[in-house]
Amino acid sequence: MVTTILGAFRVGEIRRKLLFTAGILLLYRLGTHIPAPGINASAVKAISKNLGGNSILGLLNLFSGGGLGRIALFALGIMPYITASIILQLLQVVVPSLEKLSKEGEVGQTRITQYTRYLTVGLAFAQSIGYVFLFRSFQKSNGVTLISNFNLFKVFLIVLSLTAGTILLMWMGELITQRGIGNGISLLIFASIVARIPSGVHSWWNNPDQVFRVVMPFIAIGVVAAIVFVQEGQRRIPIQYAKRVIGRRMTSGGQTYLPLKVNMAGVIPVIFAASVMAIPPTIGQLIGQNRDNFATHLASFFNPQGWHYVLGESLFIIVFTYFYTAVTFNPVDQADNLKKYGGFIPGVRPGRPTAEFLDRILARLTFPGALFLAAIAALPTILINQTNANFFFGGTSILIVIGVALDTMKQLEAQLMMRNYEGFLK
Repeated sequence: MVTTILGAFRVGEIRRKLLFTAGILLLYRLGTHIPAPGINASAVKAISKNLGGNSILGLLNLFSGGGLGRIALFALGIMPYITASIILQLLQVVVPSLEKLSKEGEVGQTRITQYTRYLTVGLAFAQSIGYVFLFRSFQKSNGVTLISNFNLFKVFLIVLSLTAGTILLMWMGELITQRGIGNGISLLIFASIVARIPSGVHSWWNNPDQVFRVVMPFIAIGVVAAIVFVQEGQRRIPIQYAKRVIGRRMTSGGQTYLPLKVNMAGVIPVIFAASVMAIPPTIGQLIGQNRDNFATHLASFFNPQGWHYVLGESLFIIVFTYFYTAVTFNPVDQADNLKKYGGFIPGVRPGRPTAEFLDRILARLTFPGALFLAAIAALPTILINQTNANFFFGGTSILIVIGVALDTMKQLEAQLMMRNYEGFLK
């Protein structure tokens, strides 16, 4: 890992991409500390006490890098864009026109991306309105004035600022993907979680539970090792290419393999599941306004540290793992490509039998991978609940951080390999 990073800085083009990515992430962190216009900055600290680590707002605050607790320009983070992406991907399965667009190559994907942006704006606008009234309801319990001269113009100004912040973050993520080292949206979430590590370490060190202080580092190391082990695990399917005559040339056959990862979906199912599970308690807190009604009970029912939330998130992770794996890897297309280029799996007939073979292998690999993701997301939360510790991180955060770090390192290694011709010159 260290060798890869040092090697990346020796290549001018990759170094510029890394510096560009670092600059964008620095601007993102700066935006999480700039209060939105119309907000009383001195009252924000008192209001932020309501965003404890055991509430859904605490989880959303973690994903926004602390921006929600400060009611900053980037308070919404990138979560509206992720939610919009989930909705568009689900609609592609049930809406024929969107399914047709998804199969039209780059042009269709551009249209779907544009629809995702429009939906992101709508979600961010609605979410901003809800947060304004939610934080205003915290004024009574804290005895402070968050928004002075509360009127329609002030509400519109704050909502417009928060919505514009989300749009700017969406653009910054796309810039990282295009001009940086790639994987821009995931890197923004990665930066948000990593920025909270000092607070998490401080919370761990000052925890009165001595058992928790001793055991927690070993749990963290074990979880990280397990994530790396499973994320790198793969099943290699042998591929044999027959000899072919192309014009006047005869290409010799060769052997290679098709790598099928145990966890092909990466951290995307975890991010999707966290986004979906955040919807019911967020709506409950926005509607409940700290009153004793159904919405308040809904928010407490789906508390991130409760077993209902853990069970629901685990089920969504398993479903999204199968869904995203099916989206990213199509056995029928893979079998057709192998047949087109003269490749076959030894002992398996080309065409439909190859597709069925790959589908069967993929289903067997995806099931333990999905269970692993669900277990890693749930077990640390369960252990923390047993110790009654106040800690900022759970399995979901660790999965996202490790998964994005591994994907980023692979992209750096691939770019270094493309620019390293030493092996061909010897």
